[in-house]
Amino acid sequence: MPGVLKNAIDCASRPYGDSAWRGKPVAVMGASVSAFGGARAQYHLRQCFVYLDMLPINHPEVMIAHAGQAFDGDDRLVDEGSRALIRELLDNLVRWTRQMRK
Repeated sequence: MPGVLKNAIDCASRPYGDSAWRGKPVAVMGASVSAFGGARAQYHLRQCFVYLDMLPINHPEVMIAHAGQAFDGDDRLVDEGSRALIRELLDNLVRWTRQMRK
C-alpha cells in the first residue's frame, strides 16, 4: 500500500485507544496497470482494517487491472464491467452503513 495512505491511516488511529476508525464501515477498491489490479495493496489494507476494528464490505472486490485500458485520456473509467462493480460496492457500503446506525 502506498506510504502516504498508510501514514494517513496511522494518524487517524491516534492516540492509542482513541482511533477515529473503530467501528466504521469501509470499502476498498483499486486500479493498477498490472494484471492484479492492486490486489496485494488491498489485502494489506484489509489486514489494517482488522487491527483498527473497522467493518469492511467484503464483496464485490473491485480490482481494476490494466488501468491504462480501463480509463480514457481524461481519466474517466470507461470499462463498463468495472463501473458496475464500483456501483455494487458503493450500494453495499450504503446499505452496510445504514445497518450499523441501527
